[in-house]
Amino acid sequence: MVKNLVALLTRFIPRTLLQRVAHLGLQSISWLYSGSTLEDPIDGRLYRKMLPYGRVRPRPNALAPHSLSLERHRALWIYFKEFSDFFEKPARMLHMAPEYCFIKRFRALSNLDYVTGDLDSPWADHHFDVHCIPFEDASFDFVMANHLMEHVDNDRTVLKEFYRVLKPGGWGILQVPIDWTNPNTEEDRSITDPSELERLYWQRDHLRLYGYEDYPSRLKQAGFSVEVVDMQALLGIDRYKRYCLVGEWWVFEVRQYKVYE
Repeated sequence: MVKNLVALLTRFIPRTLLQRVAHLGLQSISWLYSGSTLEDPIDGRLYRKMLPYGRVRPRPNALAPHSLSLERHRALWIYFKEFSDFFEKPARMLHMAPEYCFIKRFRALSNLDYVTGDLDSPWADHHFDVHCIPFEDASFDFVMANHLMEHVDNDRTVLKEFYRVLKPGGWGILQVPIDWTNPNTEEDRSITDPSELERLYWQRDHLRLYGYEDYPSRLKQAGFSVEVVDMQALLGIDRYKRYCLVGEWWVFEVRQYKVYE
């Protein structure tokens, strides 16, 4: 029943509305899921199980009901904490489509000058079209956008914009849904029927489904150097399962090495 309810809400309730109210409802029932088997590394809470999440094919143990973190958020938190200097090094950060589980925590970090952006999210500081980011070249040390690129009209333009606003030596995390059975990105812009988009690309508001070889290639074509990090190998299978990271084991880290004259 919960699985069907979550699928229904995420498919048909506008994202901006869910962003305003979802945390209130989920946090009120989080005690029902308390236990000791699973852990959300973002807030340290323990669960016997987590909520399912997904519009077409709900994933078990995907959504932590208190922080509202998904697999990708928990994977990134651990990566930042244990395998990077994200929490220590002074940086100006651009966070596109900011997620509830990160916003207050990132804003509280004394080392970050934290800037958020989105087209219409109530959580964003700045509202703009990511195809034309309203900041000067080399404005940020770090950029992050999780599961954004599959929604935009022209992903290649957006990637070039991210490259442009990064400082030389700056880095970023650009996560997307990946079809691990297909090396190629599937995209047909003549398809407009929501049901067909959902069937082919996993959601009604997705415009493409990235392939596991093509997506890193697109990042490189935008100018980035790319490192694909295997979180399962870094953490080991026990921690990987305890944090419920199944399906989100790769982190796409990009770096900007352009020298401005």
